Amino acid sequence: MVRTTLLALALFAACAPADEPAPDPDPDPAASTAVVYTNATVITLDEAQPTATGLRIDGDRITHVFDGAVPEGLDGRVVDLEGAVVLPGLVDAHLHLRGIGAASRQLDLKGTESAGQIAVMVTDAAAAAPAGTWIRGRGWDQNDWAVQEFPDTALLDAAAPDHPVWLTRVDGHAVWLNQRALDLAQITIQTVDPEGGEILRGEDGTPTGVLVDNAISLASDQLPTTSAEGLKADYERAIGLAHSVGLVGVHDMGTAPRSLAVLRDLEAAGALNLNVAAYLSNSADGTDTAIAQGPDKDGLLQVRGVKMFVDGALGSRGAALLAPYADRPETSGLLMAEADALLARASEIQNAGLTLAIHAIGDRGNRVALDLIEQTQGESRPGHRIEHAQIVDLADLPRFAASGVTASMQPTHATSDMPWAPARLGPDRLDGAYAWRRMLTSGALLAFGSDAPVEGYSPWLGIYAAVTRADAAGEPAGGWLPDQKLTVLEALEGFTSAPWRAIGVTDAGRIAPGQGAHLTVVDRDPRTVPPEALLETQTLRTIVAGAEVYLGP
Repeated sequence: MVRTTLLALALFAACAPADEPAPDPDPDPAASTAVVYTNATVITLDEAQPTATGLRIDGDRITHVFDGAVPEGLDGRVVDLEGAVVLPGLVDAHLHLRGIGAASRQLDLKGTESAGQIAVMVTDAAAAAPAGTWIRGRGWDQNDWAVQEFPDTALLDAAAPDHPVWLTRVDGHAVWLNQRALDLAQITIQTVDPEGGEILRGEDGTPTGVLVDNAISLASDQLPTTSAEGLKADYERAIGLAHSVGLVGVHDMGTAPRSLAVLRDLEAAGALNLNVAAYLSNSADGTDTAIAQGPDKDGLLQVRGVKMFVDGALGSRGAALLAPYADRPETSGLLMAEADALLARASEIQNAGLTLAIHAIGDRGNRVALDLIEQTQGESRPGHRIEHAQIVDLADLPRFAASGVTASMQPTHATSDMPWAPARLGPDRLDGAYAWRRMLTSGALLAFGSDAPVEGYSPWLGIYAAVTRADAAGEPAGGWLPDQKLTVLEALEGFTSAPWRAIGVTDAGRIAPGQGAHLTVVDRDPRTVPPEALLETQTLRTIVAGAEVYLGP
């Protein structure tokens, strides 16, 4: 992921005439391409020198880290950071980059308190849109409503009778449609549930308008296709937002080949300026061709692996559990495909030299994912990972470290799910729920992300959640399942060096000579401020490969 520039410096010595002065041996700071940052609190996350007050970068590398005054003879343009805090650049190990940019073009349904409130938003959107155009939104969660039940078509039919409506649940594992959208997709009482999916129905079998997991694909081909220019605008917007919260890199999960082509165009034009490790969508058009091309590990944009699914989400009861849901005992969730099909696909991906990034949330889902990796990875252990790993049976937890599997987890999922997760799971499965401390203690590599736009894209939301296991209001006091809290430095590791290690990069993620010059400069020291102050952290500078790509207030 780190672009390495090799500068060959040729020094020519010429014999000057005796009557001419010797050249000045001191370097000319104005001619140097280096930058020296001083008067800072530098948190290096490097055991050899945990803290410093300054550093020098030249090109895309850190060359010096120092305490006190600038060492004599160190050339470069000097930048006084006036006491700001310098961190290894923050990296999000699991998000959906295009989704962050596209979110501004849809209704934001996060935090809505009822289906009726959403219906009002849809009514307003429909009034401003030509008849027949789609009304899109994302972020609803029936668990946040006074009546915690899945909605149906009725409210949306009244709100937008002349528009098809597509509203994505907060986790992306369910959609809520109106009848017009169901009709366009030809989903009726006779439509059979696909493998790994569910059409929610009334007592007489009539679809209610909610599609879960693989059933979403029954309607998704009706959505209008975003143009290449639209994709480019989404990515440009997302990259700017990432920089604004200090992100120097992301692991983009489920990248479609069309999107990958747009990212490559942005990189070629010099407009990417963000480290992007792409994990291909397993099911998008063109994926088989992209898989056959194998990995691409050069440049800021790299193709690393393929995002697979073995189960759904806990909130929509699609996560595959080893025992039935405590609050819906007639189901244990959904596996997205038969074991043989999953095994064949995993083998194909690995044979192409790509790594597996397997979505697994329930304890059964995680067991199936671990089985897949162990059955197919052979001796090479090339950095496979499980995305989310939210509910893990304690007997399976040591298998992450034993098999070299990265636990790619999102701290804010715990604080979002804690009001209702115990009802889903019952008390016996909570020991393995969002178990960051147990995972870290077991020796597993724990890489943190946001899953944005499912959650907010600021890494400080995740750092706060990892440290407190509480919501933004500080509830519950002391945190939910508080024995799984992490320290601030452990949380920072999850958002800095761990994502790099997850893709096999060892020369980034710390502040030390020879490391990549990816840095995040913020306005406060996360080690010393009260936990609630972490949420107010402001990015002052974001530096990617030595270039300042964002200057904050």
